[in-house]
Amino acid sequence: MNSSTISEIRLLLIDDHALFREGLAGLLGRETDLRVVGMCASATEGLNLLADCHPTMVLLDFDLGPERALDFIQRARQGGFGGQILIVTAGVSDPEAVQLIQAGVAGILHKHNTPEALCEAIRQTASGEVCLEKTYLKPLFRTTDQSRVRPRLTERDRAVLRFIFQGLANKEIGSRLEIAEGAVKASLRQLFQKLGVRTRAQLVKVALEQYRDQL
Repeated sequence: MNSSTISEIRLLLIDDHALFREGLAGLLGRETDLRVVGMCASATEGLNLLADCHPTMVLLDFDLGPERALDFIQRARQGGFGGQILIVTAGVSDPEAVQLIQAGVAGILHKHNTPEALCEAIRQTASGEVCLEKTYLKPLFRTTDQSRVRPRLTERDRAVLRFIFQGLANKEIGSRLEIAEGAVKASLRQLFQKLGVRTRAQLVKVALEQYRDQL
């Protein structure tokens, strides 16, 4: 694609590895149509930078330590961000790839690609195209009922579930995790929604049936 056919692409880089982040910014800065307007290590920082930097595209790592790319995507969209989000990752599982695509990412690109391939992916997605490596297309064809895709549990999700299995009340869970009781309730609401249940008993049943290997 001819870079002269599109305007300057304003990029926000979110990756928790400083060396990769800084190196990527240097490489992209050599391109006349690409401009890095911000970079950070966490989803929380990224959400703050969206309003300050006004990027047209976010290059987002999938694994951000305790935070998740999906959480950033959902909160960014809720906050009104209408630009493209390109996942640049060391790898995601098939269910995670499906979830990302369902969340509306513009593409998923593996970090083993060349800088030239990344620049081309950026330009493709900026022009409205979808950029997905073949390996990430496979789960879409295999998944005939996407509602069966098992949502990914965060570390907070797993911790809350473990304490629920021990019979602890919300206040006790908050004390163990050193968070407010309201934060525990918020985590439970997210778990109820994520696993499609309405009660703690149903939550325990589904968690044991589907997530025993993670707990």
